[in-house]
Formats: sequence, C-alpha cells, structure tokens
Amino acid sequence: MNNFIKSVDERTNLAGTNRLELLLFSLGNDSQTGREEVFGINVFKVREVMSIPEITQAPDMPASVEGMISLRGHLIPVVNLAKFCRFEVTEPPKIMIVTEYNNMMQGYMVHSVDTILRLDWNVVKTPPEMLSEQMGGVVTAVTELDDNRIVMIMDVEKVLADTTQDASADNWFSDVKAAEKCDITIFFADDSLVARKQIIRTLDHMGFTHVSANNGLEAWQKLKSIAERAEAAKQPVSNFIQLILTDVEMPEMDGFVLTKKIKADPRFSGIPVIMHSSLSADSNKSLGKNVGADDYVPKFDPTHLSNILEKNLEKFSTNQQKQLESK
Repeated sequence: MNNFIKSVDERTNLAGTNRLELLLFSLGNDSQTGREEVFGINVFKVREVMSIPEITQAPDMPASVEGMISLRGHLIPVVNLAKFCRFEVTEPPKIMIVTEYNNMMQGYMVHSVDTILRLDWNVVKTPPEMLSEQMGGVVTAVTELDDNRIVMIMDVEKVLADTTQDASADNWFSDVKAAEKCDITIFFADDSLVARKQIIRTLDHMGFTHVSANNGLEAWQKLKSIAERAEAAKQPVSNFIQLILTDVEMPEMDGFVLTKKIKADPRFSGIPVIMHSSLSADSNKSLGKNVGADDYVPKFDPTHLSNILEKNLEKFSTNQQKQLESK
C-alpha cells in the first residue's frame, strides 16, 4: 500500500505551480443511499497507508476515536472517519491512513484507498454551503473527477480540533499577550473555518485589526483592491496593511502562488508574508522560503503564532524607520 506514497522530493516540485496531489479514499457505501462518497487528503499529510492494526481502547475519548496504537515509538490516536462524519456505512473500515500535520500524528480508519490524483488548485472549489452544513463543516473544498464523481477534501484542522484538542478553550489563548503597538492591520487567508476562528481569536487577543479571505484567489483579489485604494490615495500599501498571513492549501489558488504574486508586485514591497500551515515538515518550510515567504509557522499554537507575528512586525517597523531616515 505504501506504493501510493511517492517521494517527498518529487512532490516538492509542485510548490509554486498551483498544483497538488490528493490521496483519494472512501468511507464505504452509505447505508441509506447506497452511494460511495469519495474523499481526498493532501499527499503531503500522509505518512503511510496500512492495514488496521490492533487498537488499544482508551478512556475519555470522543466517540469517533477508536483508541490508540503504537507505531514505531509513537502513540497515535485512531479516528473512525465514518463515525466522525456521521456516516452509516454498510461495511466496516479496512485501511488506516497514518497522517502527520500540525506537528501531530493521527490514524484515519477508512474503507478503501483508491489512487493519487494530481490536479490544479484552480479546479478545486469552495464547497456549496448546503454541502458544508450537511457534512458538519468537515469538507473544506471540492473538485470533480473525469467520471463526474465529486471529491470532498477534508478539513483536517477540524478533525484534529474535534478529536484531540479543544481549540476554542480560553486557556489556549491565555499566554497570548497584547501587542505594544496595536495600530496594526493583519491580512490573512485560510479556507478552514476552524483555522480562521483560531487566527481571529489570536489577533483579537493581540489587539490587531484584521481583514480576511477564504482562499488564495479571493485573497489576491482583495489585496489588489487594497493596493488600488492606496494608489488612489497616493499612499503606500503599508499604510493599510502591515503583515500578510497565508495558509498553504487553499481552493483556486494556493499559498505558494499567492506569496509569489505578492512578492512580485512592488506595491507590497517590505510587507512581510508569513505562511501558516498544517504542513509542518522542514521540507514545506523550505518551499515557503523558496517562493519568498518571510517566515513559516506551523498550525496551531496561538502563542507561537503571536511571537512570530511580533518578530516580523518589529522587523517591518525597523525597516520602515530606516527608510524614513534615509530620505
């Protein structure tokens, strides 16, 4: 089964091309409709695919968490995705997808794994609101296959938040300190509802104003509009926004392409761009730097995020001051 997982070196060539690879899988046939829904997860997040091993039950786990397994020294929670999605399926899961993202590992029990699909982000769309509500917010994007089947891309931030941590708890944000300089506006882009709420709470704790977009294409359109307003007012864009925070995986345009566009536009010169992603491996951080990102912060630690924001804003302020003094 591990033949499904290609080398990281090959997959890194996709960075900056607005392309991605999805591992397609099924949760089984729906017991009511008889239909088999197709889901997808970014291959970058897949560590391996294996038969389901013996699972040790653990107390006080959410209903969809079957228990824990030990995998090469790591204790990993195992999530039954059919249960998580509230699917009544006709057959039990047979395969486990071991994932690694947000600096954590999880096992996903699924019925079957299909293939790896390479496609452009511009054919990946935001799901219709009705579908998103029907799936409990677990679907963050959709795309259509050549055979007219719909692939639903899972919001892994939501799965992680709902099964292993309470990302809405106040104590999560207790160490986020108010910034010394609060006349700051942060622009951020993220397609995950869970991630957007986490970012907003962090920025609110810091005392920052914020403007957001739900995907990379929307972000680029809004940023260009801000730049046009700045030009009309004969002011630099940095008077309107002082930092840009972007997710990597987003429908229509990913964070790599968005960052390249921002860095290629002189109107945004000097404004730091930080990539904020559940793709936390060192290779992904290197890819971010290769497309011009000023920093790369893994999801989701609000204190770490706030520290990275402060560091880059301080650098931005210092550079702005030097430019004023040189005039």
